[in-house]
Amino acid sequence: MSVNYAAGLSPYANKGVCGLPEVFDSPEEVRAKVETLAQLIKESQYMVVHSGAGISTSVGIPDFRGPKGVWTLEEKGELPHFDTTFEDARPSLTHMALLGLQRAGYVKYLISQNVDGLHVRSGFPRDILSELHGNMFVEQCEKCGRQYVREKVIGVMGLKPTGRYCDVVRSRGLRACRGKLISTILDWEDSLPVRDLNKADEASRRADLALTLGTSLQIKPSGDLPLLTKRNGGKVVIVNLQPTKHDKHAHICIHSYVDEVMKQLMELLGLDIPKWEGPTVCESSTPTSEHSNDVKPGHDDAAKKKVKKDIIKEERKREAALFTQEEGVKEEPVSVKRERADSSVGINENK
Repeated sequence: MSVNYAAGLSPYANKGVCGLPEVFDSPEEVRAKVETLAQLIKESQYMVVHSGAGISTSVGIPDFRGPKGVWTLEEKGELPHFDTTFEDARPSLTHMALLGLQRAGYVKYLISQNVDGLHVRSGFPRDILSELHGNMFVEQCEKCGRQYVREKVIGVMGLKPTGRYCDVVRSRGLRACRGKLISTILDWEDSLPVRDLNKADEASRRADLALTLGTSLQIKPSGDLPLLTKRNGGKVVIVNLQPTKHDKHAHICIHSYVDEVMKQLMELLGLDIPKWEGPTVCESSTPTSEHSNDVKPGHDDAAKKKVKKDIIKEERKREAALFTQEEGVKEEPVSVKRERADSSVGINENK
């Protein structure tokens, strides 16, 4: 499937400020700023990373508001150029560097506005990842909430049914859930996922360092989350070629390609960038010696073989216990919808 997922969204007038000129720091400025960033990371107790479309442009997936972004070209009556498909796209140096930072204990939580699935396919643990706008490879049961990570893109957007059904076995293995599976990709007026937004909000408030990578920070509420870190006494570092609406709140603004910044950062921290060996899903950031958390997407049978029988039994017991409680209870949708940020820098704390 083409990476032009934007073509499947409904019409929406306010897509933010597009096509702002890019700014480039000198190599000396970049090096000095990255050295400061490295020191901040070493001193940080809880760093949260916010990622946007700019971290995927180097692998052929265009951004939205850059000089050649999807919305920028749309305003000019032009069509974007695509060098890859979602299935063929490989995680960028930045994706893999973030995985390395997480494994080294530096990244505590990752908040992404991207739908390309590259964070998950890189092996970044899903339990410390909020994908606020969905994932092209993930479908979710509208009844029990179980998510399925697939090898191929789901093919529909806007939280619509995919035509498949949940096969989670419940009630002591006597019956399957059979709830409808729906896409996780949001359309413009869809509410953000409650669990992901709440965890992102909590992590942002807890963080002493917010690192934003490749995002113009224009879309609410995700673009305003770094301000929660700032308000609680933490520092904000912005890495982006275009100016953002929150530059004045940043401790450092680094105007350079994200991959170059991350390459220098990993060198200064003395860390290797993990090699990508194909799509791998890691569910937990705390793997145990009992079983591996890394499985290939879409191969449920293969994944089950990697889990010991006693663990499977325990999971079924917990599912049976949950099934005996009231069925059909769903989380209330978040009242905050994805929208373009206005000119103010504050956000509603009650959202």
